[in-house]
Amino acid sequence: MDVTIVDRGPAAGGTSAAGEGNLLVSDKGPGAELELAKYSLDLWRSLVGSLEDELGSAFAPVEYDPKGGVVAASSASDAEALFRFAEAQRGVGVDARTLSVAEALALEPELSPAIAAAVFYPHDAQVQPAVASEALLASARAAGTRVLTGTAITGALRDSGGRLIGVTTTNGSISADDVVVAAGPWSGDVARLLGGVLHVGPRKGLLLVTTRMAHRVLHKVYDTSYVGAVQSDSSALQTSSVIESTAAGTVLIGSSRQDVGFDDRIDVAVLRAIAANAIRLMPFLADAMVMRAYGGFRPFSRDHLPIIGPDLDVPGLWYATGHEGAGIGLAPATAELLTALLLGEPTSIAVEAFLPGRASLVGTA
Repeated sequence: MDVTIVDRGPAAGGTSAAGEGNLLVSDKGPGAELELAKYSLDLWRSLVGSLEDELGSAFAPVEYDPKGGVVAASSASDAEALFRFAEAQRGVGVDARTLSVAEALALEPELSPAIAAAVFYPHDAQVQPAVASEALLASARAAGTRVLTGTAITGALRDSGGRLIGVTTTNGSISADDVVVAAGPWSGDVARLLGGVLHVGPRKGLLLVTTRMAHRVLHKVYDTSYVGAVQSDSSALQTSSVIESTAAGTVLIGSSRQDVGFDDRIDVAVLRAIAANAIRLMPFLADAMVMRAYGGFRPFSRDHLPIIGPDLDVPGLWYATGHEGAGIGLAPATAELLTALLLGEPTSIAVEAFLPGRASLVGTA
């Protein structure tokens, strides 16, 4: 295929630059998204090596770290719920290992001894999302893809029968047999410009970043409230503890979820709540120095599933969006599914749950 990527800003300058780089199975219950995540993690493991071989040592590493995740419960009731969740995941092939408090502290010595229990997920991993996005773009360019940055979509090109045959942009028109909207939380706006109806919008999140320190957080660590926040439909502010080290030696501390449109202001009260949660989970962070805070917007679909496939009403229009906070983790599998659909080939896993015309999205307000 002859491919052109159009981005109104710099490459990887939107949601990809504002995430943590999570490649997770631990936060997903049995169902279609978990199957997508398992498939995508397998793809990431092979993709990291192939990108390094292709791009060479001159390109920055994507910082792939298969460090695993530790999910902690703060009370006996939370522990019971966590164990039930993990048992359901094990039933569909996830490696989820229940831990006593002593076992959890052996894995993560800085955890609060006041936790009630934990579960270890050895397959959770992390990448540096902006660098990983740039690496994928570099690979695409090497295969002949054109990448147009600083170029915004302004409308649709159609043939006499109304089929979409390209787009108009701030830098001229581009003809195309198929147009894929993969604009993250802005996907609904872009779809409207092209005649589609797509219920994807922004869900804001904030993060804290410490100064560099010796590695004291050895895995991705979060509390059970994170799973509830991921699966919640509430538009109100939700905060939970999500803590992990980076290859650079900083510690990322999250997270928050809030439906405030595209309001990108940093709210100190939200940062304070994030910090308080983190200190309860890992008390040593009370003495850590915060270097910066940043925020971004997750592409939120109302049934919490990605939207992958063709628009129901606009021939030639396709979607790859709605992944919320799991976009970088689900990206390779999304690409595989979308490519198979575009070419009319069988998909490696079932795709029906992600199609734009699924019952859980039709009629969504």
